[in-house]
Amino acid sequence: MKYMLLINAGAVAEDGSAEGCTVQDWMNYDKAVREAGIFVSGESLADLVTATSVRVGPDGTRTVVDGPFAETREVLGGFYVIDVPDLDVALDWAARCPGALGGGSMVVRPVADFGA
Repeated sequence: MKYMLLINAGAVAEDGSAEGCTVQDWMNYDKAVREAGIFVSGESLADLVTATSVRVGPDGTRTVVDGPFAETREVLGGFYVIDVPDLDVALDWAARCPGALGGGSMVVRPVADFGA
């Protein structure tokens, strides 16, 4: 079953990296996911200042605003999609992710299979 692991950074260091982990931590995790044969896809997202939010009102009017909502404390930093037997295994991999460190969190969601 496929699961998406959403990486939410709780705090960002001065250099823009997630607090509590190093680039090498990410490289090691990425290598482990790939070597385990569970990697489906994944990406790191560009800096938050490049984000744009779009809303469409009931009348179809589109509003475009730079950045996410100001109240947001966690920042979506990227994601992995993994293919594992069950939720317990997905949770184990999420707990191993450097994004879970330093006040960060991982959101684990099954990928919908509409063909099943």
